[in-house]
Amino acid sequence: MIFNNMYSTSVKKEDFHIDTISFFEHKNVLVTGGSGFIGSHVVEQLLLLKANPIIISRNKSPKYLKNLKGIKTFIGDLNDKTFVSNCINQSHVVMHLAASVAGIEYNKNHPATIFKDNMEMFMNTIHAAAESNAIERFLVTSSACVYPRHCSIPTKEEEGEKGEPEPTNSGYGWSKRMEEYLGKKYNEEYGLKVAIARPYNAYGPRDNFSPAMSHVIPSLIKKAFDAENDILKVWGDGTHSRSFLYVDDFARGLIEVTSRYDCADAINIGANEEISIKELAFKICDQVNIHKGTKLKPMFDDKGITGQPRRKCDVTKLKKKLNFTTNTSFDDGLSKTIEWYKREIL
Repeated sequence: MIFNNMYSTSVKKEDFHIDTISFFEHKNVLVTGGSGFIGSHVVEQLLLLKANPIIISRNKSPKYLKNLKGIKTFIGDLNDKTFVSNCINQSHVVMHLAASVAGIEYNKNHPATIFKDNMEMFMNTIHAAAESNAIERFLVTSSACVYPRHCSIPTKEEEGEKGEPEPTNSGYGWSKRMEEYLGKKYNEEYGLKVAIARPYNAYGPRDNFSPAMSHVIPSLIKKAFDAENDILKVWGDGTHSRSFLYVDDFARGLIEVTSRYDCADAINIGANEEISIKELAFKICDQVNIHKGTKLKPMFDDKGITGQPRRKCDVTKLKKKLNFTTNTSFDDGLSKTIEWYKREIL
């Protein structure tokens, strides 16, 4: 296995539970979305565990995986049922990470498209897994977007079935609720061993920095580096908050849930932190000012789209069931993300 230093994970084999290490060793693991932001980090970590990652891609040489050995790539589309079945029949474990999702403005304006695209990919994948005799585990990658707008803070898992998902992310939130539902029902009807991970807001190297598609952290980082008048424009008054999860912890959490919590029961993955967007904006300005030698400051637009007022992950169940905690503090993760953006994107 060869890691390019620009792309290698900071996670070590000893960071994993011993049962997780033994579970994945020498198994063929299909990672849908394995060439993307989260998926590529999952693939790297699976290689540390001596698994045999399999990815589906439209690109013969995905840029974030091109320097790694031991990966099998199928060129194709998750909307092709026959193709998906052929890939799954060569696998022992399926980690379904592929998703259609973008920034808050796109999500708000395309709820039907997002719901349809996510459900088609998911149903093709889980049904093929259920019909296969070889699949030992199936991971449903859900999202904190299943929670209603005015949920309890911190938010426990049982609130994921109350009310309706946050309206600005309704298409995505409903698709993730339906994926969780189907995961439970395929477990009941087919006996498929299903794990359901419900991660919070991801950020880190390889995120999408495209203005039309990016989430809040990559969006603000790009705006900060592009700013020419020492003003960082931020949607909202800054009081709304998020519970951010660094990509290495996100990927490691998915792997731990897959191997050790296969009871078709949703479990949060997140850090025990809540960061206001105001605090985030000032942190980004401070770090970008060091890089650019500027005096950038945030300017808040209270008419901008903000989404859910508050998010904070309740990690009680995660600690009790898996004894899982995050390794990367928000300040360290943000610094690594900005360094990567400066080196790889600018």
